[in-house]
Amino acid sequence: MFLNPERPRRLNQILSLAGLTSRRKADEWIKSGRVVINGRTVTEPGTRAVWGVDLIEVDGTAIPGPSERLYLMLNKPFGYVCSLSDPQGRPLVTDLVRELGERVYPVGRLDFDTMGLLLLTNDGQWAHRLTHPRYRVPRTYKVTVGGRISDSAVDLLQKGVMLEDRRMYRAGVGLIHRGEKQSLIRMTITQGKSRQVRRMLEATGYRVVHLIRTHFGNLALGDLKVGEYRHLEREEVKSLGKLVGLG
Repeated sequence: MFLNPERPRRLNQILSLAGLTSRRKADEWIKSGRVVINGRTVTEPGTRAVWGVDLIEVDGTAIPGPSERLYLMLNKPFGYVCSLSDPQGRPLVTDLVRELGERVYPVGRLDFDTMGLLLLTNDGQWAHRLTHPRYRVPRTYKVTVGGRISDSAVDLLQKGVMLEDRRMYRAGVGLIHRGEKQSLIRMTITQGKSRQVRRMLEATGYRVVHLIRTHFGNLALGDLKVGEYRHLEREEVKSLGKLVGLG
């Protein structure tokens, strides 16, 4: 998939598509005088430019030009960080796709100790929409918890639990297996807050032993092996885009 470089676009959209920041943050950069077009500092967020033709710089560095849009699904292993850098020197999910030779970044995050379906892309607008709380894109997890989970805990997760931010969080919950030492459930959430699944279960008195994301929107992890990735099919990209008003 390629973008037409000849069409003028709003500057905040260009900075988002280039994977540098969100549109809202781009507007802040523009207002603060950090963005220069063809040698002229611009401060109006509504300014338009032709990406790939006009020279656009942020803090004195030219932004990358339009390139082929990449959309990947990765089965994230345990112990990888969903970031482009890590001060502690831990392995990054982008290390697993380095052979592409193209810069991509995670769509949202999975915790260091969470495995499973992670999307990566260089399409800033697509990534922003999929993670924006307005669109409530569902994410489904298979969760192993310690002990025999009770019906009352499952009911509470579905009705909503109060977390530290004093907000209620709900989940769709399906019981897969209930044992004395461990139970296995399936949870679907739409908020995508940091460590939300773990925090919700802790609020009901249960500890997460193992957590893997199996679905993002209408995409399923399937039989993709841990640590491996694949390119999304065109229809998969379009289908996800329709969920967030891009198609």
